Amino acid sequence: MPPLYLLDPPQPGAAWAPFAGTRPIAELRAGAWRIRERWERALGRSATAILAPALTDFHELDEPPVESGAALSGPALVVRSDVVPPAGPLTLPPGTRRLTAGDAAVGWVLADGERWSGGSTDGAAHEIDAFLLGGAYDLITALERLLGADCEALAAATGGAAPDGCLVLGPASRVVAAGASVEPGVVFDVRSGAVVLSAGVEVRSGTRLEGPCFIGAGCRVLGGFIRASAFGPRCTVRGEISTSVFVGYANKSHDGFVGHSALGHWVNLGAGTTTSNLKNTYGMVRLDVGGASIETGRSFLGSLIADHAKTAIGTMLSTGTVVGAGANVFGAAPPKYVPPFAWGSTGGERLTEEGFLRTAERVLPRRDVTVTPKLRAALAGLYRRGCAR
Repeated sequence: MPPLYLLDPPQPGAAWAPFAGTRPIAELRAGAWRIRERWERALGRSATAILAPALTDFHELDEPPVESGAALSGPALVVRSDVVPPAGPLTLPPGTRRLTAGDAAVGWVLADGERWSGGSTDGAAHEIDAFLLGGAYDLITALERLLGADCEALAAATGGAAPDGCLVLGPASRVVAAGASVEPGVVFDVRSGAVVLSAGVEVRSGTRLEGPCFIGAGCRVLGGFIRASAFGPRCTVRGEISTSVFVGYANKSHDGFVGHSALGHWVNLGAGTTTSNLKNTYGMVRLDVGGASIETGRSFLGSLIADHAKTAIGTMLSTGTVVGAGANVFGAAPPKYVPPFAWGSTGGERLTEEGFLRTAERVLPRRDVTVTPKLRAALAGLYRRGCAR
């Protein structure tokens, strides 16, 4: 099989707010795993690079390099980042030139020496059972569809066992806690799905975890009722959280409800921050992003919050609120769309670049991440892209 490349949409558009221009879509979390990881597992190889021309200065932790794709030539397999592949191994028949899902092309095989030019419509196609994401709101749809099977597969592979002193509702084999520190009194409700605690996770007494639930390496769970959610590495969470995905390194260490929401890296929710995830009319949620109106087709949808955004204590976020990267939300009731690097709720003022970088340099070491010159340059690029929108 040729080297693997993940292709971000050339122009993600408003439907991918607030993550478009912030991080590659390949690095967002769909179920327990990032989209890139799902393709890597399906195809049995690590990605060589992510093709995202607007994000070539992106740098974070363990991601492959981000390239424009202008110089790419075969042999190569290019697959779309806005597509979630099936879980099982994918074997491509000899002569395959395209991967398809229904009427959509979702991958392309480049022959030796063939230049990448955006994807050919010619050649033999191989149909796969894939889920095409319509926008950032579909990260919640993906969570609903995929998390249960992800957690069951992890439980089956590792073998579960309940920690001492904990109450388990359902079969103890659905509790995966090897390498985690779990205080007595934690409740595991695994009647609807497995609960998976990764290495280094800390769970304190007073926590109720309802499966399916995936908690990534080094997370701290300080108490509360958490159900049907996935947390990337080094998150700190507390309170009531339902059907939400934290990409990683996010902080919600106080009470407050977060439901049907997606949070990027380094988000900090002040004490009592609460998201509404259902309209009073019980109707479908519409997103308003900088004047663009986006129909999500979802009746349950909370907030979409990009990297480095922060909320003040007591912040109340309406159904379908979108908060841009680096925004500091405080003051009056936030609108449905808070632009990147807003200082306050309305976006009339913006955080300065130096102010943003100083804050990041204080925050990242709290999770043992060193702000190297390369990472600082990437953060500066994030700021400039955000302020250009």
